[in-house]
Amino acid sequence: MTIRDLTTYLEQIAPPSFQESYDNSGLLTGDSSALISGVLVSLDCTEEVIEEAIQKNCNVVVAHHPVIFKGLKKLTGKNYVERTIIKAIKNDIAIYGIHTNLDNVAGGVNFRIAEVLGLKNVRILAPKPNTLMKLTVFVPVEDSGQLLDALYLAGAGQIGNYSQCSFRVEGKGTFTPNQASNPVIGKRGEPEQVDENRVEVIFPAYLKNQVLQGMRKGHKYEEIAYYLSVLENENQEVGSGAVGELGSPLAHEDFLALLKEKMKLKIIRHTAFTGEKISRVAVCGGVGSFLLPNAIGAGADVFVTADYKYHEFFDAENKIMIADIGHYESEQYTKDLLVEKISKKFTNFATCLSQTDTNPVRYYY
Repeated sequence: MTIRDLTTYLEQIAPPSFQESYDNSGLLTGDSSALISGVLVSLDCTEEVIEEAIQKNCNVVVAHHPVIFKGLKKLTGKNYVERTIIKAIKNDIAIYGIHTNLDNVAGGVNFRIAEVLGLKNVRILAPKPNTLMKLTVFVPVEDSGQLLDALYLAGAGQIGNYSQCSFRVEGKGTFTPNQASNPVIGKRGEPEQVDENRVEVIFPAYLKNQVLQGMRKGHKYEEIAYYLSVLENENQEVGSGAVGELGSPLAHEDFLALLKEKMKLKIIRHTAFTGEKISRVAVCGGVGSFLLPNAIGAGADVFVTADYKYHEFFDAENKIMIADIGHYESEQYTKDLLVEKISKKFTNFATCLSQTDTNPVRYYY
């Protein structure tokens, strides 16, 4: 298998178009046509991680955090980023970052946190708008099934837990083929009228080319009448954070004890207790303060996240308890998530969970 095979799969799980504008996910170093000897999965990519990859004969490092986050103008080894890149290139090791695009998909980073905490009915906390498109296409009534099958195969028609979703309405299509045409129905120079369906399907915007290709495969017309619309609808499968319910309500102290146990925490910074019990929990791996209004709006009793600043804690205003568990700690299970997915898809090379502790924060008791 090549590195391209791996990255293609990873970009099906977490499409690059779902990353935030400031992010730098994707293949950062390496030849995508190179064969894979092994994959090392880590939260961060450091010199120590590259050394671990060398020792384990892994020529690919998949890291949640892109080691190249800001523009690099020189590679002189003056800091850990430059030294890591130099070491990777010298040893023919590819580095792939899968960051906010993995944060922003259902089943990604935040859903793994929710799973570890045992939450039920988990959903995206802040769904993203403008990530869906609608295709409207006109097709002879008798060919509608064939066209829809091709569109479904291309990835259209999936809405949440429902597949093969479409809408159609019957009408009359009219056209007159000119002398340069090659009509499937009708004759050149003669007006034609056909019983047609107006077919509509929704799909993720990043699948646009794939869906249009499927439309052309499934449609027999020489010239296909269709149009595309960008939807402002919130995409319930894409967005920031996650929210779900505990199996049974817990007292605040009991919830914090559960949180400490499940997330392997040494310390939790939190605001004052509110209410009597905790039932609904909002989570966001990494920096999550921007989602506090969403957590409150979702009726969450607690918001589990990281990297809260002192003054930001005041924003809870006794409406919710904020629980800051640390950046590394909040995202630590991302490694397991990626190892599981890669190992299940590819069985012809080793996928290793990095044993290097990349957490730069230490605690003194």
